[in-house]
Amino acid sequence: MTTIKKLLVLLVALSCISFSCTDDFAELNIDPNKIDKVSPGTLLNPIIYEMASFNTSRADAFTFEIMQVGLPYPSATGGEHRYDISETAGNSTWNNYYRWIKNLKEMEATAVAAQDKNYEAIALTLNAWVYSLLTDSFGDVPMDEAARGDEKILQPAFNTQKEVYTKILADLEKANTLFDASKPMIYGTDILYGNKIGNWRKFCNSLRLRMLLRVSKRPEMNSFVKMAEIINNPSAHPVFTSNQEAAILKITGVTPLVSPWGRAIDFTTFRATSEFFTNNLNELNDPRREKFMIQARSKDGKTSIGYKGIPSAYAGSDSQFNFIPSNHNVALVTAPMVSAIMSYAEVEFIKSELAMLAHTSGNAKAHYQAGVKAAVEQWGATLTSDYFENPKAAYDGTLERIMLQKYYALYFNDYQQWFEYRRTGFPVLPKTSAMVNNQQTPVRFKYPNIVQIYNKENYEKAVSNMGGDDINTKVWWEK
Repeated sequence: MTTIKKLLVLLVALSCISFSCTDDFAELNIDPNKIDKVSPGTLLNPIIYEMASFNTSRADAFTFEIMQVGLPYPSATGGEHRYDISETAGNSTWNNYYRWIKNLKEMEATAVAAQDKNYEAIALTLNAWVYSLLTDSFGDVPMDEAARGDEKILQPAFNTQKEVYTKILADLEKANTLFDASKPMIYGTDILYGNKIGNWRKFCNSLRLRMLLRVSKRPEMNSFVKMAEIINNPSAHPVFTSNQEAAILKITGVTPLVSPWGRAIDFTTFRATSEFFTNNLNELNDPRREKFMIQARSKDGKTSIGYKGIPSAYAGSDSQFNFIPSNHNVALVTAPMVSAIMSYAEVEFIKSELAMLAHTSGNAKAHYQAGVKAAVEQWGATLTSDYFENPKAAYDGTLERIMLQKYYALYFNDYQQWFEYRRTGFPVLPKTSAMVNNQQTPVRFKYPNIVQIYNKENYEKAVSNMGGDDINTKVWWEK
């Protein structure tokens, strides 16, 4: 094979990886037993499970470090908790999300062809969810021309983040009108809601609240008016009202619903909880501590000394700590376990923030307390009757107080802690001299190198529009 031919083969292969083209080009050998067409239900459960489990693993691998939940230990230098972010930090996110975007496109097409509006609505909802995660991670991304490798579009143009959000918000609004609880889901039982159309519709509208709040700094999106319309008309726009309705995937441990951790012990090997994460829970006397972590021990390992973390991005050697710090609770990743997509608690904190800012007539304190209670109970803990008598836990009318509790409510929920920190600046995370990147919290992933090389022209247009391809380049809704 000539060098030129080899290069062309490589270009096609890599483009398919980067932009989630299908690999179903004309087959030389056709299997007569292979199903030609798939139903919407065939695609639904793999999308839910694979996306949820991947996001849970990324919450641990990236969000925990960047948001000072936990850190590697020992870790004398480097690491994402010191804002030492590699060029490839976002590669798996890009590749996985585009893979499932391709499947969602096919799911929507098959649902439309079957004239099944419920599956069409679910496809629109899940597609909006995935694209919101993707664009919040990178900024401008291919959308209109993405996942069209079968049409020979191997170098897709990028859409601006405003275009992405405008489209997916409109899709959620459309999906809300398509759901029909009188029509059964006929293509099997979905693993998230067991075919409860009402809960799917509540997920759709709750997700729309999340996304509208995310872009609320942009006046052209008219977010606050639209959020008030949703909240003030629950019959037309139902949202989560309990933990039982939340988008929380239950991973049973029975194949194929297995833990993303092949070995649960890997979750706790050479790990520690951070001082910030642990100390705040101690000050709150929070019942989630025993769910989230184990107690620290004396240096000899013989005596428990309570919940005690170590500073993220600590300077100096590991020998400075004269105790074995608290570690993550291995039960979190041992099936049966849960994978959070969107919680009911998040909805209550959105309502609290809007009421606090006087964008709705709701009771900010009541929504705050409901959010805390839901977040605690989501993890199987019980809120004590005197929890809010603690001055550290009581509602004080500030966004900072709401966001501290929301930080814990978003625990183990993909990148949501990171996104909300970028939106609000809360909670205030401590800085150390060992942090790189001028002690600035990174605000995005860099585009994968494969995009820079094999889709260079469109990549350069996107970078020019955004103002750079850098971990400190703020995305559209942050400006």
